[in-house]
Amino acid sequence: MGVEAESEKKEQEKKENLEKALGILHEYVLGMAKQAGESEAYGEGLWQGIRQSGGLLQELAYYHDYGRFLCRYQVEGYTLADVLVWQVDHFKLYMDRPGEMNRYRQQRLLLAAFDTLLEMEKEPGPFLEKMRCETGQDRLQA
Repeated sequence: MGVEAESEKKEQEKKENLEKALGILHEYVLGMAKQAGESEAYGEGLWQGIRQSGGLLQELAYYHDYGRFLCRYQVEGYTLADVLVWQVDHFKLYMDRPGEMNRYRQQRLLLAAFDTLLEMEKEPGPFLEKMRCETGQDRLQA
């Protein structure tokens, strides 16, 4: 086999491996969406957004492989873990509402963190303000 043919074969193998990995991550997002009680359409939409974002795709792949956050990708200084912590703190307000307890499902919070970072890529301002002001903590009444 010539050098060119071998190079083409390796390039084809890389493409096939990438497509396989993307398929696995696609199914992973759809599976988490189902576990979180979200629709398949929501999972598909989120997947398309993540796939378009190199940083979030890398974060998803790392989380899939290791079960923890890489935290390399940032939007306006916020990582996936930062957004998740804000969400958990913010949603503490719902603890007294049994119907809202599903907000604490790990899959739902994780998907919401990815979704929030996707939205922050487009327009970070409103989220930055919320993260600074909405801490989920009770405030003293004057």
